[in-house]
Amino acid sequence: MIEIIPNFHPAIVHFPIAFTAAALAFTAAGTLFGNWPHAAQCRMTGRWMLWGAALFALIAAAFGWFAFNSVAHNEVSHAAMILHRNWALGTLAALLALAAWDVWRGRSGRTPSYGFVVLLVAAWLLVTSTAWHGAELVYRHGLGVMSLPKPEGSGHTHERGEDHDGHAHSHDGVAGGEHPHDAEPGGKAPVADGAGAAPKKAGHTHAPGTPQHKD
Repeated sequence: MIEIIPNFHPAIVHFPIAFTAAALAFTAAGTLFGNWPHAAQCRMTGRWMLWGAALFALIAAAFGWFAFNSVAHNEVSHAAMILHRNWALGTLAALLALAAWDVWRGRSGRTPSYGFVVLLVAAWLLVTSTAWHGAELVYRHGLGVMSLPKPEGSGHTHERGEDHDGHAHSHDGVAGGEHPHDAEPGGKAPVADGAGAAPKKAGHTHAPGTPQHKD
């Protein structure tokens, strides 16, 4: 089985979100434009989308329950998890109730009413709010994430001549933008080793009048 952190819940939750939006769009189009030649097809498509939303919401809730009891968290993120769980349970109940009502209405041969469309709008808002709180768990609290980038401190910027690894370099090839203590003849500075010091070589000499450094 493919390992997904924390499990398949983050992948499955996208199905009820998309299906609920599609159910609202098709049902509303088929109800508001009842004389349209494709109104009946839109209403039928909306019914299938609503049933799919309820089914995948049930599956997502099952995987979400496992994630709720297994993912590592602290007290602050635990409160956010409780809020997301409560929204999810309310949304699941609403979608299951609407799907059951739609099955009963379909068997009786009734077309969706404007009130049913309003309830679909409410269900879509519930799904959207639940998804928002779920995203907060990941992007704000970092739940179910294997690793996070190490912060480099506030106000971290790359100045001119600074590489992306955080080391500053001048445009004349000298590390750190510092002038070397002994430039070679011709005004050329020795090549730096990236730490602000020239590499030591055999037979290295200094210009006359400069102090000698022992290796």
